[in-house]
Amino acid sequence: MTRSTQSLIRLRDLSESRLEDVLDLAQRFKAGSQRAELTGKSVGFLFFRGSLRTRTSFEVAVQQLGGRGVHLSAGSDFWELEARDGVVMDGTAPEHVRDAAAVLSTYCDALAIRPKPAGKAWEVDRRDEGIRAWASNSQVPVINMESALWHPLQVLADLLTLRETFGKDIKGRRLAIVWTPSPTPAGPAVVHSLLHAALRAGANVSLAHPPGYELDGGVLSEARQLTAEGDATFEEVSSADAAARGADVIYARSWGALESYGQPTMAAHRVAQSRDWLVDEKLMSLGDDARLMHPMPVRRNLEVTDEVLDGPRSLVYRQAANRLPTQKGLLSLLLRGGA
Repeated sequence: MTRSTQSLIRLRDLSESRLEDVLDLAQRFKAGSQRAELTGKSVGFLFFRGSLRTRTSFEVAVQQLGGRGVHLSAGSDFWELEARDGVVMDGTAPEHVRDAAAVLSTYCDALAIRPKPAGKAWEVDRRDEGIRAWASNSQVPVINMESALWHPLQVLADLLTLRETFGKDIKGRRLAIVWTPSPTPAGPAVVHSLLHAALRAGANVSLAHPPGYELDGGVLSEARQLTAEGDATFEEVSSADAAARGADVIYARSWGALESYGQPTMAAHRVAQSRDWLVDEKLMSLGDDARLMHPMPVRRNLEVTDEVLDGPRSLVYRQAANRLPTQKGLLSLLLRGGA
């Protein structure tokens, strides 16, 4: 049987119909559907940096579908790999991604990759050269488990959570994406993916962050194009209160300032100046019976208060739980044999 080679680097790699298929399958799996569609198949997991929810939920997803996961961690299970083409490999990397991908494609039916951005220059890391090199040279589907620019797996779980909360059609729902402080801020991949997915679904998005925490310019340009193509709206505001007013969902997330990317001292100074961006009950009360979402890990009482996280309107554990059925739906779609 010819194996599908469609990869998932970003959510827009899935057409509208295939995205609906994944979410529909996820709902069936969550309702108790048993489908051993990965019997006799293996999925290779390559982690170039750590993971908790992604690794656990994905490995369990493969197991529940009847397949087998092969876990490999950089540093302990394999060595540094070169992703650039045409270079003289006289540095620390003894092997090229081109060769590793070609070989692993003969062992596995899919490869799930969590690359590690170099963390020195955003203009370099935003190209996502590592994950794209894997996809270009693999003969089996490559799944992005969070690169510098995108995190499609998290947003699949977010979309299922929104669907369960508000119904299948979230057009017109108001989503506030609110920056939160952290001494170890994440990259913007989750917010990039969420922004595009929400606008694509017709939601009205308000993005709030302190000065200097603007998202990637290319991602914002695409977001504005998405609003021009549909009925969704998108605005950037300078306060959490402005974003939260009338919101159905307040999505809290910390991300680093791209203008100080690769400069940890400057980044830490910026965060220290913005510690008042805390999601608490006062902020939540500005919404329209607003629900809280956060992709985790979350720093309690720095990003979100205990009262909100543990309260009745918090969806954070449901989001995390939904990583399992949505990833089962994705694997089923990519590996069942259909195009």
